[in-house]
Amino acid sequence: MLVAVADGPAVVACNSCRHADDARHDADGVSGGARLIEALRAAHAAEPCYAGIAVQEMPCLFACADHCTVHLRAPGKVGFVLGRFVPGEAAARAILDYAVAYAESEMGQVPYRQWPEGVKGHFLTRTPPAGFVVA
Repeated sequence: MLVAVADGPAVVACNSCRHADDARHDADGVSGGARLIEALRAAHAAEPCYAGIAVQEMPCLFACADHCTVHLRAPGKVGFVLGRFVPGEAAARAILDYAVAYAESEMGQVPYRQWPEGVKGHFLTRTPPAGFVVA
């Protein structure tokens, strides 16, 4: 079932992701995806600079080999799937910091020198916006 959400810049996090390569849940029985969403929402609420980025969730982004995944998207921009995060504040802030630069970019492509350290090495795929391909 599809659920309508705001059509602006968003971080869509998988709420059913494993906690790590070898564990679905943490010591408290919570999935990695649920922990990452919790951290994203806490960071989002704490920093006004993240106000223009929606934090959304859905079950399974089908990137199961790369636990703790998020999809970064905005209308008319290249989208990205990132994964293999350790769910927590550092990952949440890195994802949201990148999302701010992404939202401010013309086509969704942020120069590498502007990437927060915490997202480097976490990109899995990029997706063209509807009606376009990257040249």
